[in-house]
Amino acid sequence: MRLCFASNNAHKLDEIRPLLPAHIELLSLADIGCQEELPETQDTLEGNALQKARYVWEHYGVACFADDTGLEVAALGGEPGVYSARYAGPQRSAADNVRKLLHELEGKPNRSARFRTVVALVLSDAEQHTFEGAVEGRIAAVPRGAGGFGYDPVFEPADYAYTFAEMPLSEKNKLSHRARAVAKLVEFLQQQAPSA
Repeated sequence: MRLCFASNNAHKLDEIRPLLPAHIELLSLADIGCQEELPETQDTLEGNALQKARYVWEHYGVACFADDTGLEVAALGGEPGVYSARYAGPQRSAADNVRKLLHELEGKPNRSARFRTVVALVLSDAEQHTFEGAVEGRIAAVPRGAGGFGYDPVFEPADYAYTFAEMPLSEKNKLSHRARAVAKLVEFLQQQAPSA
């Protein structure tokens, strides 16, 4: 089965590729010749994920899944949420986003947060599905670690004393929000696979 993952983010492709079963051929946007920026104009994670996956299906005719992820911080009323990638502005700078987040949390004792990912799968004009994964945790006082991307240097998953950016990818992939959503996607795809 050939599936396109609707992302230009090489880090996400690297995270997802080892999670998929061998019979699924993962295609990137570059593989299908999609060079344009995909639309993300919805106000929910679900809406953005479906919008991106539907765009690829409608314009390229390839079965596709897309994700949208938000960091939801309790003391900030769930912000930055759906606006996580552009929290500090349209330049989508991870470093700027982290700086703004830490600034907004100054003096706030509650550092609890969760990462939430929604994966949308579009198989045809009539068939689409969504899968959600979340991981609870807290925001560290300062960025730590050289791995990962985005908010990983300041997100400590629950029951861990280190951030996603301090974990090897193999460990992060066992508990991350994206891994949990993709696991539900994979389970669904395996149920749909024709028996030999």
